[in-house]
Amino acid sequence: MSVRRLTVVACAVLVAAVALAAPATADAPVAASVTTFGAGRIWAIVAALLALAGAVTGGLALARSKGRTAVGPGRRGAAAALGAAIAGTALGAVVAATASGGLGTGNGLGGAFVAMLVGLAGTVLCALELRRSRRVG
Repeated sequence: MSVRRLTVVACAVLVAAVALAAPATADAPVAASVTTFGAGRIWAIVAALLALAGAVTGGLALARSKGRTAVGPGRRGAAAALGAAIAGTALGAVVAATASGGLGTGNGLGGAFVAMLVGLAGTVLCALELRRSRRVG
């Protein structure tokens, strides 16, 4: 998959998640406390951590391929990081699409948007590393 196609697909997932997100109900939702963990908030945290792991691993693979360290995960590590970043983005999109209510209601909408943005950044980093490793070896 080319870098352009991968970037277009990632952007399309982000746009679709925002467009398909459930609108807020007519009733004013009650704000959730910080210590309340609903299913949406937990899944948003999982998505954000998964996307963050993909972004960090993709960044490390990209830095190591530039020759800053002697050994690195290379193409295999970038492929695994790409899978984690895409999974985090997709899970964040699902949480955003199924969240009933707005930000601050405890449904994980804010965490879902963070997961989608971090996952998109991780996807771009991994795509750059895969493109570089294809060119070199």
